[in-house]
Amino acid sequence: MSVDGAAESANPMFELPAELAIDTSVARRLIAEFIRGQLRQAGFDRALVGLSGGIDSALVAFLVAEAIGADKLLCVMMPYKTSSPASQGDAEAVAAALGCAVELVEITAMVDGYFGVDEAGAGGADALAASPLRRGNFMARMRMATLYDRSVSWRGLVVGTGNKTESLIGYTTLFGDSACAFNPIGDLYKSQVRQLSAAMGVPEAVIRKAPSADLWPGQTDEAEAGFSYPVLDRLLFWRIDRRRSVDEVVALGFDRALVERVDRMVAGAEFKRQVPPIAKLGSRTAGVDYLYPRRRPGSSRA
Repeated sequence: MSVDGAAESANPMFELPAELAIDTSVARRLIAEFIRGQLRQAGFDRALVGLSGGIDSALVAFLVAEAIGADKLLCVMMPYKTSSPASQGDAEAVAAALGCAVELVEITAMVDGYFGVDEAGAGGADALAASPLRRGNFMARMRMATLYDRSVSWRGLVVGTGNKTESLIGYTTLFGDSACAFNPIGDLYKSQVRQLSAAMGVPEAVIRKAPSADLWPGQTDEAEAGFSYPVLDRLLFWRIDRRRSVDEVVALGFDRALVERVDRMVAGAEFKRQVPPIAKLGSRTAGVDYLYPRRRPGSSRA
């Protein structure tokens, strides 16, 4: 299934696997209620989103603005010196479309102060020789540190922007882009993020662009990972949501090597999806046998 920007378009915005199509009106309503409920139970009425220029953060910004009003949303753009100027332009277009508050915080000095440039920075010689991936993870954590600091003066909660596909395969940075107070799109596969974005009026240029963490010039998610999101989303849907075995998924037409590779990625990323384990010493241990859901509005539990 292809989704067009207009009925007469011969160049569809994206491919949407049929089994992943969702009722976008229901999704919008449920997510809006979720956002309002999370803010209410925490005692806040405002929120922040780190706006990268990519589709995930753009959709979250649109969802938050729809749920609580654009006047209660702050979007923060946090480029590094090698970040794509086009990404910043797309982020600015999203903020302008919403009419929300927006700030620009350059993270170059923070990152270069640690890794160094021509000579070692605070991280020493080892940091100066760091790989692009290591630097990218550090950038993600600097951005989240910035967001949480800005949340104090904005008096709002930091909203997550990671989708279900990234969470399952571990394409996320602990205490970086995975850190947040709550996540409205964490149960949407990338293909579903695209569908909902189109329904909500996210700028077409953002929907069409190749997904990228913007870790280095020219970097794209799909080129780095070696598979397309429509294929990966379908595979994860059948393995995770429908609980099909490897043999059953292969019978659906998926390459066995790919299925086994994705299985390893999902298993290897489990630690990223859970709170850190605690060595149990007492009779009741938080996260082990002292387990309660977050207090819901109206709950009598203190």
